[in-house]
Amino acid sequence: MVVTDEVLRALNAVPYFSELDESLVHLIAGQTIRREYAAGQVVLVEGEPEDAVYIVQQGWLKAVKISPDGREHALQFIGPGEVFNAIGIFVDAANPATVITLEPTIAWMIPRDTILRLLDTYPQLARIVIRRLAGRVQQLVTMVEDLSLRSLESRLARYLIEQSSGEQVQRPRWATQAELANRLGTVPDVLNRTLRNLEKENLIAVKRHQIQILDYAGLAAKAGYDR
Repeated sequence: MVVTDEVLRALNAVPYFSELDESLVHLIAGQTIRREYAAGQVVLVEGEPEDAVYIVQQGWLKAVKISPDGREHALQFIGPGEVFNAIGIFVDAANPATVITLEPTIAWMIPRDTILRLLDTYPQLARIVIRRLAGRVQQLVTMVEDLSLRSLESRLARYLIEQSSGEQVQRPRWATQAELANRLGTVPDVLNRTLRNLEKENLIAVKRHQIQILDYAGLAAKAGYDR
């Protein structure tokens, strides 16, 4: 397979591979398969087998659990430079979640057999993958803790701080109130009331595609930690 500059840029943008020797990155690049998806397209289906790991070059996706009554709960939003289904390739089980694109997406797929063979051959890659997977487990533990032990106000304040750049939280066009409510484990009406309460306390200002943090220290107190 011809290794293009496009796939090399995509791999080098991923923390899993950015620390690897250039020769190993080229070897992995030669095993990847390019995939394009339209907005709203299902990439993985919960309960079905999938024998590949995916690397996002462009676009955003969400990994969700869907209840029997059709309600979604977002486990993760996945953007450029991120990997999904990394855990799935190491267990002999069906997909634990459904992955859906939020906008047009380009991803690179690496078959499970290729990944396992590379891990057997290159301990450097194995150590990096183990470290990244451990970090993902920590994120999931934190999510469970937030949903079970923190109020919605606290979860929202924490989310805004984590997503902020300076005093601004930019919202992509797909990041609707419904998607944010989904991520925080609530419904849009309750989320809207909570946002308005934070506005009334002069902690934030909500605009169409942006939330401005007016009082970082006060918002951090709501989140349960200091800046």
